Amino acid sequence: MASQAKFPTLTPEEYFTWEEQQLEKHELIDDRVYAMGGGSKNYSLISVRLITLFSNHLETSRCEVGNSDLRINIVGTNNYTYPDVSVTCDDRDKTTTQYITYPCLIVEVLSPSTEAYDRGRKFRMYRHNPALQDYLLVSSTRLEIDLYHKKETGEWSIVNYQAGDTIELKSINLSFPIEEIYRNLDLTPESESPQFP
Repeated sequence: MASQAKFPTLTPEEYFTWEEQQLEKHELIDDRVYAMGGGSKNYSLISVRLITLFSNHLETSRCEVGNSDLRINIVGTNNYTYPDVSVTCDDRDKTTTQYITYPCLIVEVLSPSTEAYDRGRKFRMYRHNPALQDYLLVSSTRLEIDLYHKKETGEWSIVNYQAGDTIELKSINLSFPIEEIYRNLDLTPESESPQFP
């Protein structure tokens, strides 16, 4: 994410119209737009593998899997984000065309420039969503995945998965070995400078 200093303050309606004319994607947070930066090769491959895995698993369900082009409206706000992967099984999301609001699962693939934002401010926004059950943070430089899962009590627990572990996503009733996502990837650390709101 880049600084919003060059970009205007917009209402959601202005934002939708304005972004249609842009070459890059932008998130809208507190009436300000933030350009979304590109990701590494690993970032892209991991996202595609997760989308494929989820889509195949949910093929006969009423759930929909979104990629990084699908916005999420943060419940009760005029904020819109672009997660890397999202899954909604909520019928209310079938009535909107430019975004969803009630995902049960959100995935962010981490990079050095986004990790602090994804773990901090972005999760604080997402966690207020009553439909969200699983928030998956996937490293693009290490064989490591963190799952934030909302328990029935409403409290969030965190599970750290590493080599040899099986990821369990209760939100979509799916389990898979962590190696399925990282197969044949070069996990050499990236060199990026942090830029997030």
